[in-house]
Amino acid sequence: MTASIRTPAGRTQAVAWSREEFEAQLRSQGSAYHIHHPYNVMLNTGAANPTQIRGWVANRFYYQISIPIKDAAILANCPDRSVRRNWVQRILDHDGYGDDPGGIESWLRLGTAVGLSRESVEDLSLVLPGVRFAVDAYVNFARCAPWQEAVCSSLTELFAPEIHKQRLANWPEHYPWIDPAGLHYFQSRVSLARRDVEFGLAFTLGHFDTRALQERAIEILKFKLDVLWQMSDAMAQRYMAPPQRAPT
Repeated sequence: MTASIRTPAGRTQAVAWSREEFEAQLRSQGSAYHIHHPYNVMLNTGAANPTQIRGWVANRFYYQISIPIKDAAILANCPDRSVRRNWVQRILDHDGYGDDPGGIESWLRLGTAVGLSRESVEDLSLVLPGVRFAVDAYVNFARCAPWQEAVCSSLTELFAPEIHKQRLANWPEHYPWIDPAGLHYFQSRVSLARRDVEFGLAFTLGHFDTRALQERAIEILKFKLDVLWQMSDAMAQRYMAPPQRAPT
């Protein structure tokens, strides 16, 4: 039963969830995280062949290079200096800074570790239209939505450490032909994702403080989960389904 209050105008309005209830609602969306997608299940249980792994790495690279662009859009829209000071670290994590080559470089090393040339990953020639469409939709959301909503969309990081830990635990056993040095990206993101979500979650719990705003935050998180799921759908259609003949 949903608690509600009656406004002075006589309208019924749902009562906001407590911070604990709101966080539980956010975390419950993890059942739709792409860790459960058949393509990722295939990857993490050792059932993928080299072509399927290489296709995943090449397509996810488009997401990796779009992350700092998305984060730069959030910074451009955000007037809050304290938020910008925190959020800018995400760009440095991916683009690199000083002696740290960054996550994009780590992903390119993953590409070579699975047998792709650096050039074939960087030129984006292997990126599928469905992947490109989903990622571009996410970047466009970050550019056009209120910056607070764009921050909220990052909360798929709530579920990210588990998927990285699965890869670190399973890939060396299932795919011994992959150079273990190429798995550095997953190792780095276990801790960085936890750090990032600490800020993003605290901000979301504090800013989205009415029931209407909380329900909007759930919608935003579902949108981001859909983006990640669609990426896996596109790869599954290309690399898991039997070849389809073009219509005559």
